[in-house]
Amino acid sequence: MSHLPNLPLTSEIETRRVLKKLALAHKALAEFKGVTASMPNQSILVSTLSLQEAKDSSEIENIITTHDDIYRSDNASRHFVTLAAKQVHNYAAALRAGFEQVKRTGLITLNDILTIQAGIEENSAGFRKLPGTALKNDQTGETVYTPPQHPDDIAALMGNLESFINTPDLCDWDPLTKMAVIHHQFASIHPFYDGNGRTGRVINILYLVQQGLLDTPMLYLSRYINQHKADYYRLLQAVREADDPLAGWQAWLLFMLEGIEQTAVQTTRLVIDIKALMQAHKHRLRTELPKIYSQDLINNLFRHPYTKIDFVMAELMVHRNTASKYLDELVRIGLLSKHKLGKDNYYLNDTLFALLHAVGSRETGEAA
Repeated sequence: MSHLPNLPLTSEIETRRVLKKLALAHKALAEFKGVTASMPNQSILVSTLSLQEAKDSSEIENIITTHDDIYRSDNASRHFVTLAAKQVHNYAAALRAGFEQVKRTGLITLNDILTIQAGIEENSAGFRKLPGTALKNDQTGETVYTPPQHPDDIAALMGNLESFINTPDLCDWDPLTKMAVIHHQFASIHPFYDGNGRTGRVINILYLVQQGLLDTPMLYLSRYINQHKADYYRLLQAVREADDPLAGWQAWLLFMLEGIEQTAVQTTRLVIDIKALMQAHKHRLRTELPKIYSQDLINNLFRHPYTKIDFVMAELMVHRNTASKYLDELVRIGLLSKHKLGKDNYYLNDTLFALLHAVGSRETGEAA
């Protein structure tokens, strides 16, 4: 049985190595924030990249899908190609809703966390009330960690976590240190029957937004965790079991800060590439199809790597025939390719899709 401490911790975990790594992570985050601010329409990033983050985060939980299935699915109409694609869209929708809530209130409350998990899992079971939850090794079936079991303990620890998240003067740790500690504490409380991992990764992003370190909820930390999954679980557990708690915390913080730094650098490059691709599409559309050119049309092509007539109708406020004509003209000049799925036609922004697919291609580690 786990006996988790309340936050903040009494030990000083920001060692010299951690402080040096904090400086590098903040530099990369600041550059990323600056690049995203230069995008003319940041909602494009939120729409497109939240699905990428959702795909990577869901994959950590062995919910495996393809970019193709994700982008051919439509959350607005609740039409999904596969169950896995539906789960990815649920995650992305919960992330975007959480982002809007944090922007409105500046807080991350227990109610917000419950709402995020309910959106991801499509249930309202709330915090665990029954004993018996244990985290096991996928290969051996051996129990590696038993989180708090009594509902009163879970409620008390989550209340303490809420206070720690929203009360800056409880301790003077750097916000990135706090984010890593919050993530570890949430994972260790394991307050839900299902969806803990994905909910915890949404909280990561929302906390960075709350702290003013991100303007958009876009940091591919799930991709980094996926690439180093075995280390992620090993270091989570090492903090709980460490004979030397300071060494355990230092290793965990360095791992998470390296993830933030790498992820910020990679996502900065991706945003720059997307921005350049938008400019190239804009130039071709203005040159070759000046009669149908509009910034709204460009935005549509980058908000939906797979677009369709209904999306163009809604976002450009045009009739079906007009939307169909626009898309067919874009196919004619090679900016889109046309694909049929059931009764619907989908129009793929091939170069954007290739860019996102290249970023998403990776090797993943095995769960511990």
